[in-house]
Amino acid sequence: MELETWHLLVLPLFFALGWAAARVDIRHVMRESRAVPASYFKGLNYLLNEQPDKAIEAFVEVAKLDPDTLELHFALGALFRRRGELDRAIRIHQNLVERSDLTQDQRMKALYELAQDFLKAGLLDRAEDLFKRLETGMHALDALRHLLEIYVLEKDWDQAISIAGRLEKLGCPSQHADLAHYHCELALNAMLRKDVAAARQYLAEARGANRKSARALQLLGDLEAQLGDDAAAIASWREMEAANPAYLPIIADRLCQAHARLGRSEEGIELLRGYLARHASADLFHTLFHAVLQARGWQEAERLAAEELKRNPGLRILDDYLQARTADGADGDLETRLAQDLVHKQVSRMAYYQCNDCGFKARQFFWQCPACAHWESIPPERREHE
Repeated sequence: MELETWHLLVLPLFFALGWAAARVDIRHVMRESRAVPASYFKGLNYLLNEQPDKAIEAFVEVAKLDPDTLELHFALGALFRRRGELDRAIRIHQNLVERSDLTQDQRMKALYELAQDFLKAGLLDRAEDLFKRLETGMHALDALRHLLEIYVLEKDWDQAISIAGRLEKLGCPSQHADLAHYHCELALNAMLRKDVAAARQYLAEARGANRKSARALQLLGDLEAQLGDDAAAIASWREMEAANPAYLPIIADRLCQAHARLGRSEEGIELLRGYLARHASADLFHTLFHAVLQARGWQEAERLAAEELKRNPGLRILDDYLQARTADGADGDLETRLAQDLVHKQVSRMAYYQCNDCGFKARQFFWQCPACAHWESIPPERREHE
């Protein structure tokens, strides 16, 4: 393609227009940079130099100088909440809520952030009031989740059941497992009041929510045992293997005691031996060991421990075995006794229940972690290592 004469005239024009546009953009950027407070750039500099505390103070200064920096206010409030500076977070979000120039969505966001501040600060009544105001709208789902959290913390199980049902209707992941626990808590309260009819109703609702609820089966057996019907209690607890065999160690001692009250200790021992053959567990073995000890004596208990130690070696089983070896003068060897003392101290120090979610450790079993409040996050088998 040949270059026409008029092309030579147009090319300089294009270059001139490009240069002019660039000058306009540069001036615009310069005007915007002069409009941004110097504290903003100080904050960025502190962040780049890994000085977050100074950066925060610089951004706070920006927020004071320019109240229109709405997103910066939200960011600072959330940051203060994460850092545990709840008074500062609350002040920022309260100031936002009181502003008259916010849109409806912005005001709802400010209320939601303030409600989270109150919740983290432990001001549950204030948080509850705000989350109730947010039950409809853009934050409805999160507000309901937080309300459920509050009612669980307050042990208001009827309200927790109601909110769980609403979350289920809104398409949240199944609430059935936790819902069963709420009914179990109500059943436990009814049992303490000796209200048998109410306890049975709550446990039926728990099993309706979660047919395989291990806790409902445990409590149902406990209720029957309280009423003196050990046969019915045993029948309830025996359903545990089909529902959730991991929880057999929790009801093993109950089974032994109920069989003993009925004069059927040997039947209880054989039942636990069958469980142990199908579901290896140091805690389950420990219960069986003591049942055999009480019914048959140290020699049979030692034989049982020796067999289990070969099949499923572990410190707690070794502790039971050495205890049988050294008990009642059965083995006077000093080294054996020293070994037993050493193993027992180690087991006592290291055997504990631990939450899988937050790492909380306890010597007793909890259905709900006392630290993070999650249900069934603590396995029913004690750990024997750190």
